Amino acid sequence: MKARESIDRAVAWLAALRVQLPLGRRGERAAEKHLRRYGYRIVARNFRAAGAEIDLVAMDGDTLVFVEVKTRRSRTAGAPEEAVDERKQKRMRRAAEAFAKRYRADETEMRFDIVAVDASGKRLEIELLRNAF
Repeated sequence: MKARESIDRAVAWLAALRVQLPLGRRGERAAEKHLRRYGYRIVARNFRAAGAEIDLVAMDGDTLVFVEVKTRRSRTAGAPEEAVDERKQKRMRRAAEAFAKRYRADETEMRFDIVAVDASGKRLEIELLRNAF
């Protein structure tokens, strides 16, 4: 009986994951468009290093910006930006350091932004939180 319960949980988890992935990609695309409207120039997408992923890396003028995009269907679990906890921030900092080192941007001014995407209505609502942490 325990094995069957584990399999059922795994199947449910995979089904939920399939539903969530397109929403996340949709949110990232919308965030990218939003950032471009504000003058950001996207230089990398889904950069992976040091056990973390940075959704978008962009230039805002002379500042290198590491962007975390959080998309939510509802606010029952809180606002999207609340999901970027201390642990996630620490991972992003490590990945940002790796990016800066790899592309020799150590001397460039850097910051971390969050783009919160609310997908609860018919249209996506997007909020840019500059210098979020």
